[in-house]
Amino acid sequence: MTVPDRRMIEVSGTEALWLLEGSAQGRLVYIQRDLAVVRPAAHVMEYGRLVVRTPVQAAAVPGRAPLTYQVDEIRSPAGTGWTVSAHGPADVVSDPDEAAHYRRTLPGWAHGPHDTLLRLHPQQVSGFRLARTVTEAGR
Repeated sequence: MTVPDRRMIEVSGTEALWLLEGSAQGRLVYIQRDLAVVRPAAHVMEYGRLVVRTPVQAAAVPGRAPLTYQVDEIRSPAGTGWTVSAHGPADVVSDPDEAAHYRRTLPGWAHGPHDTLLRLHPQQVSGFRLARTVTEAGR
């Protein structure tokens, strides 16, 4: 009897960046009051930095705070696809012209004080391919 088996296969940092650049949406993860907070986000990779638009108050992200950005594409019910995480310090995009550019090009979920643009400087990028293999049971 054959049994499908799910596997995570680590990819290189270069491939993880390639997968990240090829996507447009993900999740921003940050710590607030000792709890992990996860928010949806849109992103673009430019000049080695990840620009993220997310429904978070800018005050919730202190200057140069370490953040994690996670992106994936998982096909159900097979459970195949990939997942990538980028981690590093971030700062709020404060230049008005630059902020206007990203507000025009990145879709947002909220407007006003909960609409923040962040520039994340990835120091660690890791990723995995999610695959299925078929093994024989009872061996």
